[in-house]
Amino acid sequence: MANSVSLIHPQAIIEDGAVIGKNVKIGPWTYVAANVVIGDDCEISSHVVINGPTTLGKGNRIFQFASIGEDCQDLKYAGELTELVIGDNNTFRENCTIHRGTVQDNSLTQIGSNNLFMAYTHVAHDCMVGSNCILANGASIAGHVHVGDHAIIGGMTGVHQFCHIGAHSFIGANSLILKDIPPYVMASGQPAKPFGLNSEGLKRRGFDKELVLEIKRAYKAVYRQGLTVDEAMQKISEAGSDAAELTLFTDFIKNSSRGIIR
Repeated sequence: MANSVSLIHPQAIIEDGAVIGKNVKIGPWTYVAANVVIGDDCEISSHVVINGPTTLGKGNRIFQFASIGEDCQDLKYAGELTELVIGDNNTFRENCTIHRGTVQDNSLTQIGSNNLFMAYTHVAHDCMVGSNCILANGASIAGHVHVGDHAIIGGMTGVHQFCHIGAHSFIGANSLILKDIPPYVMASGQPAKPFGLNSEGLKRRGFDKELVLEIKRAYKAVYRQGLTVDEAMQKISEAGSDAAELTLFTDFIKNSSRGIIR
């Protein structure tokens, strides 16, 4: 049921059973399904469809013609009960499409908080997107993709299913991602290749100079010294750093199932 404190346009369609928080604004010709929960302070423009089961946290903004929580496009999907869970303070611009999960994975698509999804972006079934990420106009991530915190995916970039995009990475526009991109790495191309460390992004986020130097040394071991991945991991280990930020980099590479870009 709609909360009486919220501002819901009379031409919006809110199915019985939908749960609407306080101070929620919903524009005309928007449809909210019965199995949807919308947290406080959300703003939903006109002509939006929110299907479910879908849960939105607080302070999310959804612009016109977005489709949130719809059935996925996987041909194996047969109407099973799956879910979309979205955190707080995300922005979904015009014509975003965000799909629920499948039973072939964890029946869940999940998005963190403080993300910006620009116009025409697509998040497919079973994706896991962290927080403070940006998907620029037309970027699309296929099923089962994982995106780490603070990652930026350039406009019109496509990410192959099951790829993992590391935290603080930066992907240039019009790229094709076929393998995993480790944390902190800048990548671009079709298929994408590494183009250095996202040093400027790390500085902006408060990484101190010594830590950035450690990460740079690790990057050079993986990408600049002609070593195999195993040899690079051994060299980084021998350096003896116990910084959690460096462990994030090495653990990502060790656990990569698709292999990393090289």
